[in-house]
Amino acid sequence: QVQLVESGGGLVQPGGSLRLSCAASGFSFSSYKMSWVRQAPGKGLEWVSDINTSGSWTTYATSVKGRFTISRDNAKNTLYLQMNNLEPEDTAVYYCAKDWVTNTQSGSRGQGTQVTVSS
Repeated sequence: QVQLVESGGGLVQPGGSLRLSCAASGFSFSSYKMSWVRQAPGKGLEWVSDINTSGSWTTYATSVKGRFTISRDNAKNTLYLQMNNLEPEDTAVYYCAKDWVTNTQSGSRGQGTQVTVSS
């Protein structure tokens, strides 16, 4: 079955950086577009970024564009999210997702990793 395990979250000061990882198993990772989504306290799920199967195409939410970079290593079945210049508004649980459909907020997600941006 699909298994997605996120890691790399933590507490960071505003302006700091974190790199999230997502280890995928149970499916052919290299054949699927992958996504990062997040959920801030008291709010719904928010799409953050997509990457195509080869990693040659990426797209970002306006709120993170220019600060976050999504990437993947198909040989390692791993998805990444490099987050720079973090802001308090980035505080959320971050999930990697397979088959994410923003309109219906459906798809397979991991258990998430907490990112807290605070001084």
